Amino acid sequence: MAHMYFQMPVLEKFVGDAFQNVGFTKEESAIITDVLLTADMYGIESHGMQRLSRYDNGLKSGLIKKDAEPEVVFETPVSAVIDGHDGMGQLISYKAMTMAIEKAKKSGIGIVTARNSNHYGIAGYYALMAVKEGLVGLSTTNSEAIMVPTFASKAMLGSNPLAVAVPADPYPFFFDASTSVVTRGKLEMYRKAEKELPDGWALNKYGKPSTDADDVLKNIASKAGGGIMPLGGNTEKLGSHKGYGYGMLVELLSSIASMGITSNHTHQNGKGGTCHGFIALDPAIFGDPEALKEHFSTFLQELRDAPKAEGAERIYTHGEKEALAVDRVKENGVPVDVKTVIEMKQMADRLGMDFAAYFGELDLDTSSFSSIYS
Repeated sequence: MAHMYFQMPVLEKFVGDAFQNVGFTKEESAIITDVLLTADMYGIESHGMQRLSRYDNGLKSGLIKKDAEPEVVFETPVSAVIDGHDGMGQLISYKAMTMAIEKAKKSGIGIVTARNSNHYGIAGYYALMAVKEGLVGLSTTNSEAIMVPTFASKAMLGSNPLAVAVPADPYPFFFDASTSVVTRGKLEMYRKAEKELPDGWALNKYGKPSTDADDVLKNIASKAGGGIMPLGGNTEKLGSHKGYGYGMLVELLSSIASMGITSNHTHQNGKGGTCHGFIALDPAIFGDPEALKEHFSTFLQELRDAPKAEGAERIYTHGEKEALAVDRVKENGVPVDVKTVIEMKQMADRLGMDFAAYFGELDLDTSSFSSIYS
């Protein structure tokens, strides 16, 4: 997989300008850009610049409505439901988690769900919004059906990620993972690299294991069957039913609680319909927040100091690798797949932006690459 490296300020400028060119305000573009590039900062390439063309295509096709106004349709002191009216997922979700945080500061807990939205980036971004305010954060979302339930042959649930962030030293506990073995973005990256998928990731339309990324992705898009396995693979022996169950918990907090569209009915007839769930929790409802933070930080350090397996060099706690990735990116820049760079240039050309003004003259071979802009 060939990559080019770019400094974060250059990408921030390009992405922010691109979304303003599409029609978002400067403030809205800044939120979308921050969500997108936080993924790359944390080393989550599948949800960073790699997703830019997907959002542009969604806006161009009308799947994402840039002028949509999120509407609060139900509210109590500790909860709310937002109808996103098919707007940009990042903007709807930023509003929803902001509301959850405000409610948690007043009442100890805030739970906000959203329906009729679109892809919102990495789930962990919104959980970390709460941590920045000294709160515990949780974020979930359903998505287009890509996960095949245990013993089924057709995708019925999304990647349905669950993210939790908790204040701790020297950095927050930060867990963000799909309840499927991998996300759709990972398959897209393997297709770009023209590599076979690892065993234990995906199923063909007959419900049999497959390593063909292109075939699996086409089957997902056409609803022909097959998709990605739940955490645990496709057999109960290795825990497939657990990943399937975790995916259902996410569905409960996102599509069911919001009275929205379940994963198997999203992305049909030109509508995304994605649903999200957000929780903010004030540690003060359990006692002294600083004492709780110190108690948790001690446990995390004990985990890092636990006896290591033979040949292992380090034990990580959740959030540690992301913190290390930030340091690498600051030193080396953001790695962007060459084919993603080509998509960026094609988007710039479509919007009338001078790509070279941002990145200089790059040697890009587009002769054998097909994308949404081709």
